[in-house]
Amino acid sequence: MKVVILGAGVAGLCSGIALIQRGFNVEIFERRASPATIGAGVVLWPNATLVLKQLGLLPRIKKLSGAPNQMRRVSSSGQALGNLDIEMINEQIGGGSLSISRSALIDVMYHAFLEVGGRVHFSQEVAELTSKSDVTKASIRFRSGLVLTPEIIIGAEGRMNSPSRQYVLGHNTPVFQKFINWVGIIETEQSDIDNKVIFDFWGVGARFGIVPLSPQSAYWAAGVTASKVGENKPEYYKDEMLAVFNAWPTQVTDLIRDTPTHKINKIYVHDHDPVETWHRNNLILIGDAAHAPLPTSGQGACQAIEDAWHIARALEQSGRDTLKAFQNFTDTRHARTAGITMAGRQFAQTVFSDDPEFCRARDEASKSADFGILAKAMAVGWANPFGNLLAKEA
Repeated sequence: MKVVILGAGVAGLCSGIALIQRGFNVEIFERRASPATIGAGVVLWPNATLVLKQLGLLPRIKKLSGAPNQMRRVSSSGQALGNLDIEMINEQIGGGSLSISRSALIDVMYHAFLEVGGRVHFSQEVAELTSKSDVTKASIRFRSGLVLTPEIIIGAEGRMNSPSRQYVLGHNTPVFQKFINWVGIIETEQSDIDNKVIFDFWGVGARFGIVPLSPQSAYWAAGVTASKVGENKPEYYKDEMLAVFNAWPTQVTDLIRDTPTHKINKIYVHDHDPVETWHRNNLILIGDAAHAPLPTSGQGACQAIEDAWHIARALEQSGRDTLKAFQNFTDTRHARTAGITMAGRQFAQTVFSDDPEFCRARDEASKSADFGILAKAMAVGWANPFGNLLAKEA
């Protein structure tokens, strides 16, 4: 069966690989002129690495990844707020956790997709998705003039501008969650980065996370509350951040100052309200186009990778009954992704609170928290409930 995927991000490339491995004919159409690499890096938790292992991608990804074994929570004044044992999460789920730059992850997936026979068409922006009243298939009209009516369309264009979501739901309105993330990658010739520890600094209305990639590199995210979406002016990024973080530990301020401006991006963070409908006619939404959790969920890329495995399996098992496959996929994935989206929002309200007294009590509670229980709870929440199917098919 002919499958056209819109979007060459994590969800699109990974699902393309999974589908070709199950015998489908797949082409990807990407609006950008090259593979999408927005964002600095991601943590691939065990629920994602188990899927990547089955798809044959894990060995290559491991070579380009860090493998942090703990997360250290620290206040904006430098007080220790507790340590999370990542190895405990790994053991509970049954896989490893890896940290990787988004560009490296996309590069691995892109070349793996080409190697299995996939084709990617760049600079192909969707102008319109339409279906006639007497036809149950959507047609894609690209701005280049190309028109396609494939048997299956997978919408994986992301959260901010998805024609596929517009076609399925009649709207595509991401929700601004009132905070900004500056993200960046730091590379140094010295081996002075603790490559086993993720640092998570908490302040009042602000947060700074550092994720190691190697002893010489790390990616970071600087978050702060914002009342509205504003302009992006790269020449002011460092001044904007230092206005917020100047009194924070030098580990934070040094990273801001030492990161080249061209390695920094500013993102006004949006997600989507969970919806129960992800498909219409021959089109199905996956990844951020279907469910877009905040970065505070820790699961955005991981859930896109899970989607890839599940949509390929659902389509293979349904024969030519795509409606049945789409509904089975939605039934399998909706509750899980909706829960992760809402958990990400709840955690964002905690870490980005502007109330100093709330933040003081929050930090004190963190100091006395049982991080072993927290690790187990995270493992339970993130473990793929269909992991036994992965094991059987591995």
